Amino acid sequence: MADRVVALIVASGAAWEPEALRLLGDHPRVVVLKRCVDVDDLLAAATAGQAGVAVVGIDDPGLDRAAVDHLRAHGVRPVAIARGDATLDGGRLRAGRIGIRTVVTHDRLDTLADALCADELPTQVRRPEAPAPAAPPGAPGAACPAVAGRVVAVWGPAGSGRTTLASALAAEIARRRRPTVLVDADPYGGAVAQQLGILDEVSGLLAAVRLEAAGQLAERFGSIQRGLDQHLSVVTGLPRADRWSEVRAGTLESLVTLARERGEVVVDTGFSLEDDAVPDLGGRPGRNHLTLAAVEAADDLLVVGAADPVGLTRLARGLVEVRDRWPGRPVQVVVNRMRPTLGWSEREIAAMVSGFARPSALHFLPDDQAAVDRALVAGRTLVEGGDSELGRAVARIVDGVLPPVG
Repeated sequence: MADRVVALIVASGAAWEPEALRLLGDHPRVVVLKRCVDVDDLLAAATAGQAGVAVVGIDDPGLDRAAVDHLRAHGVRPVAIARGDATLDGGRLRAGRIGIRTVVTHDRLDTLADALCADELPTQVRRPEAPAPAAPPGAPGAACPAVAGRVVAVWGPAGSGRTTLASALAAEIARRRRPTVLVDADPYGGAVAQQLGILDEVSGLLAAVRLEAAGQLAERFGSIQRGLDQHLSVVTGLPRADRWSEVRAGTLESLVTLARERGEVVVDTGFSLEDDAVPDLGGRPGRNHLTLAAVEAADDLLVVGAADPVGLTRLARGLVEVRDRWPGRPVQVVVNRMRPTLGWSEREIAAMVSGFARPSALHFLPDDQAAVDRALVAGRTLVEGGDSELGRAVARIVDGVLPPVG
């Protein structure tokens, strides 16, 4: 007898479930290992490594690309059940967007067991098309190759001024007429929207999560941004700190990839780099995965710390943490709120920093609280607040991070 197929099925009360269970129970090669109450229960059961296939409803809550990737990572092939009379494509479009290749409609449940036993095939095979002839250089319609932008992640310990620096960097890059996307990826609650006076009822980051789950993020990427001017747009962050668990793995990476295709990207991160896997979320990543993903996706990492004794102590510990997690990775250090009343010089601080890291660049930002306050009260970027000593210092950082920008 051929090898048996061990299956999991999500029993969420759909009308097709009793018939599907009967048909699978009667089939000599199929063994239903467990009826899962929801998608989270399914993901947990898949980690046991005992099943090879999972039967899910295409509209089951929580069924998205991250869930499908989790199943495949544990050797479980998903098979979706869709209502054949609900859409013209029988649910195959949504299934394809989230990575499910096998779809059975509810009116053809007699083919379900065979679909479980068969090798996985794509739901649609396209005939290869002949490549279009390339236009000669200089000819009308000849496209120039797209140049991807750079991703700059701003990270630092608590109280270092990450959000202020990230917003100022994005505004300065946009001032140089380069399309720029500022992404608020702080898992402890975003502050970019409040700082820039953006009244947004819908979080751009959470909207990206929903679109990515539906496979529509690329085509609707513009809908998750709030434009501040012709060159600067913002993806607002979490409206409340407790909503971090709604952000699925892979969402930020997809968002950053799409954003860099359109220009430069600046990401405001959280303060913690600790691994905090949460086993009771069905294998989903922990709270700090947003910060870790942002740092790993960045071309340039700016580590910022305050110039006071507490801030420098935190900065030193943060540099050691970055060095241990990403050995050999170049970083640029930004010492924020530098002021003569502290009693030490830039050379002395540089000597302290060199004891913990070998940064590719070391920048100092003056304590220009008047310029920061003007921007905060007006809900504007530092650039919009007019010329200031702090603004000129941020411009020098941009010169080092993005030399081609002019």
